[in-house]
Amino acid sequence: MKSLTPPDLQIRPRRLDLALPDPLPRHWLAGDPFKTHFFNSMSVLFPDGERFFIDSVRLFRDQIQDPVLREHIRGFIGQEGHHSREHLEYSQRLRDLGYDVDWMESRVKRRIRFVQKNFSPERQLAGTVAMEHFTAIMADAVLRNPHWMAGALPEMQKLWRWHALEETEHKSVAFDVYMQVCGDRKLLRRAMRQSTFFFLKDVTQGMWHLLRSDGQLKPRVMIDGMRWLWGREGFFTQLLRDYRDYYGDDFHPWQHDNQDMLQLHATEFSSALLR
Repeated sequence: MKSLTPPDLQIRPRRLDLALPDPLPRHWLAGDPFKTHFFNSMSVLFPDGERFFIDSVRLFRDQIQDPVLREHIRGFIGQEGHHSREHLEYSQRLRDLGYDVDWMESRVKRRIRFVQKNFSPERQLAGTVAMEHFTAIMADAVLRNPHWMAGALPEMQKLWRWHALEETEHKSVAFDVYMQVCGDRKLLRRAMRQSTFFFLKDVTQGMWHLLRSDGQLKPRVMIDGMRWLWGREGFFTQLLRDYRDYYGDDFHPWQHDNQDMLQLHATEFSSALLR
């Protein structure tokens, strides 16, 4: 299969020159506990998840002869490494507020250890491909529709835009590696079904934990929040079409061509590019 990755695409990490608020306001997204903890819960998952993504691609790096893809792998590893460090600091801000971040992280760490011990390298890479598609379509939503973070602290908006920009840039790296070293579409689809289940489970449980810690597991908070996620115009609802495309026999991440979003937002972080 011919890759649809733009031939002139450059994937280069950026150092985010940003100090997160200290202390972090408890409900930094428009004063809304549900929306805030949706993003907080995802953030807690990122450091361990992104280290897993890096490891799964590294397992096959030496098998890749294409110099362009090898350079993309280098950029992917650099970007994911920077994301992990920024979100570790984010997690520390949550700890400082008294949230049990260690409990939230422990479930992900256990699952990753199990996967790395019991799953083949190909299966691990397929899981990375699946989650990279998930993060890519969420990243596009954040970049394309600023209203999802309307009313958020400017520093937090910038953090999530930076992460979304780089997730968009490298969204096809794991897929392109997988198609060169394996190419089994059936395995990709199975990995997506499993990844979707555990991602939604982990994010939901994390949100409940954070909301419970705030005394905000209230019917109105939950009803409004679930409508924001799953209502007719909800955050996840808007992703469903692009999500389903993944299961097609000819799927490639760049069939969702959002280079316009890259060009629109890249200038904001151009001074942060690492050479």
